[in-house]
Amino acid sequence: MPRRVFLPFSPPLLGEEEIAEVLDTLRSDWITTGPKVRRFEQEFATFIGAPAALAVSSATDAMLVGLAALGVGPGDEVITTPMTFCSTVHVVEHLNARPVLVDVMPDTLNIDPEQVARAITPRTRGIMPVHLYGHPCEMDALHDLADKHNLFILEDAAHSLPARYKGRMIGVPKEQGAGGRGQLTAFSFYATKNLTTAEGGMLTGAPELIDRARIWSLHGMSRDAYKRYTAQGSWYYEVILPGFKCNMTDIQAALGLQQVRKLPGFQARRRQIVRRYDEAFAGCDGLQTPVERPDVESAWHLYAIRLNLQRLIIDRAQFIEELKARNIGASVHFIPVHIHPYYRDKYGYQPEDFPVAYREYRRLVSLPLNLRMSDSDVQDVIDAVLDIVAQYYR
Repeated sequence: MPRRVFLPFSPPLLGEEEIAEVLDTLRSDWITTGPKVRRFEQEFATFIGAPAALAVSSATDAMLVGLAALGVGPGDEVITTPMTFCSTVHVVEHLNARPVLVDVMPDTLNIDPEQVARAITPRTRGIMPVHLYGHPCEMDALHDLADKHNLFILEDAAHSLPARYKGRMIGVPKEQGAGGRGQLTAFSFYATKNLTTAEGGMLTGAPELIDRARIWSLHGMSRDAYKRYTAQGSWYYEVILPGFKCNMTDIQAALGLQQVRKLPGFQARRRQIVRRYDEAFAGCDGLQTPVERPDVESAWHLYAIRLNLQRLIIDRAQFIEELKARNIGASVHFIPVHIHPYYRDKYGYQPEDFPVAYREYRRLVSLPLNLRMSDSDVQDVIDAVLDIVAQYYR
């Protein structure tokens, strides 16, 4: 029996605790950047074990101020992946540097360290790996390259809270080698993410880098509003950098304070749903399930199957339409950066320039994976996928 009600792809889960925290904020003296933002930064840093954290208005802004703090500017090159949301690459462009794309690994679709090594030039300043779908990249190999060539690493961990690589949580800097320029990690708290503040993000890293990024994040001012307008503050400030406006509000931080406390329970439920999917689809040769390498713990932000199109008589677009006809929401993550008109035209990319990314993109489907799903919802997704594969099996 098909579902009567449409199952959204990824709605947020907010409880009475978040509502009460927001109301407390609205009744306080601070609704913009203030004491709850500071508390959220401290609790988030403690949760993942990072030495310092900066709360900002989005992961995009976390990457932007991170790159600025690392000194990226005109003439620099930053190596990253085409399998990401466009913001990862936009922030490099915003600083008048050049994003250099390299292909991905076939199993995880994460950036390929061997391709990174081949792309390094005298103009390369850093590497921006993206932990796609919540699965960590091969960070040891990337750190070796960073140390060897004196490069920074800025991790796009928009999908990867909380994920672990060889026991270390993503967002905790590895101890510096002899040559690396530094390491920062950017997280997203967008409405669909594993932890949400509606909009928002966090940058983690060494205190000196976070202090520099903090100045970039609010107009380049030497003293933010919270420090100026409290009883202990001073009206005087100086602008020491041509900064941006990326600050998080206390209203957003109120959500984050409650969400970070719930995150372990959230992740346990996500993994339950993933196990159900893995077990149900294990014997289905019409599709390929996502991997989790043995030395990592994925955050499982997304469950992205890949259709074995040679086994089916429909394409990916038709598959998603069939899901929609059964009241199941789905999406695609991501349209590779190099086939978007801006980057295609500016840099002269062809689709086949990154053959793994382009080939795998054409068969990707992200299934619903969210905390508002009941066991019955999960079963509806499973039944719909298996029914479509059976109906259109070649």
